[in-house]
Amino acid sequence: MGNTKYAEILKKGEKEWNEWRAGNPGIEIDLGSANLACADLSGFDLSNARMSLINLSGKDDRDGYVNSYLIGTNLQGADLWGANLNAAVFLNANLDNAILTSANLGFSYSVNDGYQPCLFRGASMINAKLDCAKLNKTDLSGANLTNVNFTNTFLEDTNFSGANLTNANLAGTRLSNLNFSGADLTNADLTKANLTNANLANANLTNANLGGTDSTDGYQPCCLRGANMGNTNLNGAKLINTDLRGADLTGTNLAAAILVNPNLIGANLINANLTGANLANLNLRGVNLTNANLEGADLSGADLTDSILDNANLKGANLTNANLTRANLVETDFSEATITGCKVYGISAWNLKLENTIQKDLVISMDAEPVMTVDNLAVAQFIYLILNNKNIRNILNTITSKGVLILGRFSDPERKAVLDGLREKLRLFDLLPIVFDFDRPTDKDYTETVQTLAGISMFVIADLTSPKSSPLELEATVKHFKIPYIPIIDTSIDPRPFAMLVDLQKSFHWVLQTLGYNGKDQLLKTEVIKKYIIDPVNKKREELRIDKNVQGEMIMITDIV
Repeated sequence: MGNTKYAEILKKGEKEWNEWRAGNPGIEIDLGSANLACADLSGFDLSNARMSLINLSGKDDRDGYVNSYLIGTNLQGADLWGANLNAAVFLNANLDNAILTSANLGFSYSVNDGYQPCLFRGASMINAKLDCAKLNKTDLSGANLTNVNFTNTFLEDTNFSGANLTNANLAGTRLSNLNFSGADLTNADLTKANLTNANLANANLTNANLGGTDSTDGYQPCCLRGANMGNTNLNGAKLINTDLRGADLTGTNLAAAILVNPNLIGANLINANLTGANLANLNLRGVNLTNANLEGADLSGADLTDSILDNANLKGANLTNANLTRANLVETDFSEATITGCKVYGISAWNLKLENTIQKDLVISMDAEPVMTVDNLAVAQFIYLILNNKNIRNILNTITSKGVLILGRFSDPERKAVLDGLREKLRLFDLLPIVFDFDRPTDKDYTETVQTLAGISMFVIADLTSPKSSPLELEATVKHFKIPYIPIIDTSIDPRPFAMLVDLQKSFHWVLQTLGYNGKDQLLKTEVIKKYIIDPVNKKREELRIDKNVQGEMIMITDIV
């Protein structure tokens, strides 16, 4: 049992041992090769003791597994080289500067109790030497591992959750599937480390080195493929040639991170903070950047093919010559951004923010087609459909079979409430209401704008209650478009429509009878909409369709005898 003198004192218990140590501060403790399996050394002062090859493992007993306990034990500076510490419990122990080289800090298996890991929860292991140690299934959650060198350490299923790994050296280690959730890896060296499918959620990797290095086998990148890095802090981290394919970077802070050619294909960057990040010329194909903050980021030359940028903040970003082919751009903020020379074929663009955006030479054609460019991202997909003639008929058929133009007084809040309510009701009939309450386009006056909208509508509803421009709008459109027009009027406010309406109804049979209603509630009943608007419109449309398809007879000149 090693030095029997020290062993006898140990047997007396914690109090006696610690008192003896306090009274004999200069004595060198040697417990090398001692067999202390299943011992309880909790609270003992074993600082600077020589304990190489000591056996402090547990064992499987018929009544269950029996551990060795070193809870709160002071092992500061102790030499535990080659020690067998299988399944020992080191909760809150002090192992600062301890030597654990080649020690077995792994697990045992109990028939009754299953896996029994070595526990270091909350232990302090600052500057401890763990090179070549076995840490398989070891629980280091919450441990302080500052400055620890893990080179050549055996790590499999090790739990580092919540651990402090500041300045730790994990270069070249295999850390796949390990749990680093909530761990502090500030300034840690993870060059060439294999972190495939590791859990780094909520971890702090500020200024950590996650790059690669050259070796005799060629360049070896740090691999984070498929890793969970949700809400990870990578502020100032080095990601040089890092493999992040398929990694989940949801909510990750990448502000000021050094991104040099990382592989982010298929990565998830939802809610990520990439403010001011340098992403120039990066391959970001298929990356999900929904709600990401890319304000001021440099994306010049970046490949964003098939990426998702829904609701992303790209305010002030530089996307010069970026590839946005088939990208999703829903409610994306491009305010003050530069999107010159971008490829935008196949984009899905809805409700974009383009205030003070620099837009020029946006390529809307496929690579194999002649280059076609526009200078407005919001209309790029629409222009392409127009240029692609085979789709024009489908577009017109879709719009003219569902569009409903609503005209009236929108400046009056009471009238606007009626017309907005009518719009909502028409949607229940699978129609697309178009309410003309917006400013006219720059190059068209109001009459031309109304004519354009009427020309792509299935039918028109004109509210003539206390009208201002509605009579003129009808006069400007009825003569030109053979579609149903339904005049409506609130008789509780205005008992009769303007006098010249009857002339339009007599001259143009597609202007239907005026529909009078008494207040908003009466008009906006679903059954009223169907009976007095939808059904008459459908009947008149059928009549007009027949008229439009009639082929005129040709009269042949015959000789007059």
